[in-house]
Amino acid sequence: MSITTPRSPRTPTVAQLRSFLAVAEHRHFREAAAAIGASQPALSGAVAALEEALGAQLVERTTRRVIITPLGERVAGHARRVLSSLHALTEEVEAARRPFTGPLHLGVIPTVAPYLLPAVLRLVRSSHPDLELHVHEERTPSLQEGLATGRLDLLLLALPTGGAAPTHDIPLFEEDFVLVTPPSHELAGRRDVARDVLLDLDVLLLEEGHCLRDQALDICREIGADPGGGSTRAAGLSTLVQLVAGGLGVTLLPATALDVEAGRTDRLATVRFADPAPGRRIGLATRAGSARSAEYDRFAAELREVLRELPVRIVE
Repeated sequence: MSITTPRSPRTPTVAQLRSFLAVAEHRHFREAAAAIGASQPALSGAVAALEEALGAQLVERTTRRVIITPLGERVAGHARRVLSSLHALTEEVEAARRPFTGPLHLGVIPTVAPYLLPAVLRLVRSSHPDLELHVHEERTPSLQEGLATGRLDLLLLALPTGGAAPTHDIPLFEEDFVLVTPPSHELAGRRDVARDVLLDLDVLLLEEGHCLRDQALDICREIGADPGGGSTRAAGLSTLVQLVAGGLGVTLLPATALDVEAGRTDRLATVRFADPAPGRRIGLATRAGSARSAEYDRFAAELREVLRELPVRIVE
């Protein structure tokens, strides 16, 4: 009678961990493969090889969806930490070579990207031509996840970030919110209204997941207002202002978005709040203790200078 001794797990490869983590985050093999730039067969093979190396099932494959096993969830947590540490290692080496060179993955929220990216791109092209900038437009929760796992290096978003992982936040500027209404609205064109006027208005909002939606809700809650608009929600600011132009309600726009979005139609009017006007703070965020922190601080200082032309208050 022979006794089979279970073999010890083999050490996973970085490619296997990256592939499995993508599946764990997307719960879909095709979307996971697209996210890491791999073919679906290659990703499936890497996940299967990881399960073989560990001698454990991490993924349940059904015809409709992907289920991560309880052990797989724990392995995913370890994979995040391992990949984050590896990214920090390469980041430190890159930073020691020469600042503003090599790849930089910049995450930007959708309510900032169309209005600030032109200035960011001009700065990079003119001052840092050796920097390989990769831009990722995503909502705040996805950006926070990307920064924590090392998928992203630097974020441009509303502060404070509010994520679970500690970040190094670098303020850039503060901007006011402007109320946008149809031209026939009784408030159209006024410049000194108190925020209490929101009590009697149907304020249209972005869909869930946008930090601008949360900021608008906070402003309304401060005065006891209940945002209206029924079930109407917009995925982006361009759609939101078209809903206002169509007479479905009013909305709040950040000042940096006003010229671009309100300029698309002549069926909009603006209303300015009396001081202190509601607003938000925009800045950069990176991982706490990043080897490139000094480089990002310098980049922020340069960015403040090119942003002075916008309707904002620079935060030094």
